[in-house]
Amino acid sequence: MRFGLVLAEALSGLRRNASMVVSVVLVTFVSLTFVGAAMLMQMQISKMRDYWVDRAQVAVFMCRADSSTASCADGAATAEQLDAVRVRLDSDALVDVVRGVRFESADEAYQKVLDLYGDDYADFITPEQLGETYWVNLVDPSKTDVIAEAFGGMDGVEEVKDQMQYLEPLFTALTIATYIAVGIAGLMLVAAVLLIATTIRLSAYARRRELGIMRLVGASNRFIQTPFILEGVFAAFIGSLLAGGAIVLGVHFGVQRYLRERVDFVTSWVDLSDVAVVIPLIVGVGLLLAALSAGFAIRRWLRI
Repeated sequence: MRFGLVLAEALSGLRRNASMVVSVVLVTFVSLTFVGAAMLMQMQISKMRDYWVDRAQVAVFMCRADSSTASCADGAATAEQLDAVRVRLDSDALVDVVRGVRFESADEAYQKVLDLYGDDYADFITPEQLGETYWVNLVDPSKTDVIAEAFGGMDGVEEVKDQMQYLEPLFTALTIATYIAVGIAGLMLVAAVLLIATTIRLSAYARRRELGIMRLVGASNRFIQTPFILEGVFAAFIGSLLAGGAIVLGVHFGVQRYLRERVDFVTSWVDLSDVAVVIPLIVGVGLLLAALSAGFAIRRWLRI
């Protein structure tokens, strides 16, 4: 097979169907941009989850004077009850679960509130309203239930709270947003596949006389099909490159230059190294879908 001749036929087909080719490029561009954005969003969620899971703590809140739980019937936690909790945290039974413990007194918690919200809150909050807390880091963050079982209902302990409970709704919302992006991308990819197939069939119809002559002179189906497949692949490749460029610009300017400077609680963002993983994947998806849809369309046409 003469590659130069096949390539010339493919380029000729692209020129003849310029408007349809532009449509294929745009649909491929939009759909693959959504695919890449969804992949990067899932990477970002994984980075955030790994960061916070490693740092999230389990809080063992000790009883305050105004606590109403059954374990706080005697009022604020006594020194003996504080010591009992500490001894259990340091016990052999929890040595493989507890990685570290930090005790926060009521005065320290009070000062943190003032540092965070300002001295104006000094008239509304007292140290006694905050109480003492043991902040526990775990070897395996998934074993928070062990701490809950060990200290839940213990005298002097008001509540055991896992900080990850506050972050899970955020991760859930971001995951749902990722699924929505994937769904939109999937619909756009279907549209791109159908548009490529339609473009190839129209191109074949426009050249039906040439195809008939090629068949009469003994040209193989492979020789006839290859230029049409290349047309779809070329159009999809251009759309894939545009999608890759949009993703690079989005991460560089949108994430690194904008979000990183304005969102403080996220310390690990997707960067160009993650983009370098995503772009080959979306280019590969675009080329594969284009080749399959174009090949299927031209084979069906040749059987007519």
